[in-house]
Amino acid sequence: MKSRVNRVVLVGTGFVGSSYAFAMLNQGVAEELVLVDLNREKSEGDAMDLNHGMAFAPSQTKIWFGSYADCKDADLVVLCAGANQKPGETRLDLVEKNTRIFESIVGEVMASGFDGIFLVATNPVDILTYAVWKFSGLPKERVIGSGTILDTARFRFLLGDYFKVDTRNVHAYIIGEHGDTELPVWSHADIGGKPIAQMMDHQGGYNVADLDDIFKNVRDAAYHIIERKGATYYGIAMGLVRLTKAILQDENSILTVSAQLHGEYGHQDIYIGVPAVVNRNGIREIVELSLNEEEQKQFDHSVKVLKKAMAPVL
Repeated sequence: MKSRVNRVVLVGTGFVGSSYAFAMLNQGVAEELVLVDLNREKSEGDAMDLNHGMAFAPSQTKIWFGSYADCKDADLVVLCAGANQKPGETRLDLVEKNTRIFESIVGEVMASGFDGIFLVATNPVDILTYAVWKFSGLPKERVIGSGTILDTARFRFLLGDYFKVDTRNVHAYIIGEHGDTELPVWSHADIGGKPIAQMMDHQGGYNVADLDDIFKNVRDAAYHIIERKGATYYGIAMGLVRLTKAILQDENSILTVSAQLHGEYGHQDIYIGVPAVVNRNGIREIVELSLNEEEQKQFDHSVKVLKKAMAPVL
């Protein structure tokens, strides 16, 4: 009989956290899901509400409101706590306040005896992932940020919509900061193995200028959504579940996460969004794409902006 179950502890049950918990239950990813939040009543209510839907779930998940002590036996701690991005704010505006919050949270988690993997979703995600690595003392492979996983998903969706093909057949990456300095890797973008550049040459009424508009809509998507509904949470929640599955099921999947560079792309001592192989041990390796000159220049700029933003607090 199986004596070990997969336990995920979710810290922060706001918009993103509760959406993640809902998606986790609906996809039956883990056997145990623990909710931790300062707002005890709200999180207890979430646990009750989710449990009442268990009869409709694909598999049983034990869900309860818990404490940091529950992290001791956790395989994965998912961090969704912290201040949200407000209308007019950039993700980098949140650096100082959320770094302070995370220092306390990570201290509590590690005091439990936790020895698993951290998955960070709170913004600015690249800087906070670095902070979690520093505060936790865990190996860099076991501290992962959601990085540009959502940006990449948005990119694939908009390209699929433009070329009228299934999003899942679009292979394209957004890398760099999860924010205003991110960049599309056009040199490696393809649909069904056919490079985007060749697609544009096809007699289909395509316009090269449209590609720039597609990227701008990807980069600025959060601003547009926040203006309309106050926050983004469904897309990132599904992205976090995808990452959770890749980890718990030892998939060796390539996903654009926030990973610490150690010489890759010409940089080190920085967490930033890049394709990486993710499995049960965390990040197995970073996939280093051959960027063209313009893409490398943009990536270098993204690193510079992140390092400047994190310097005062880390």
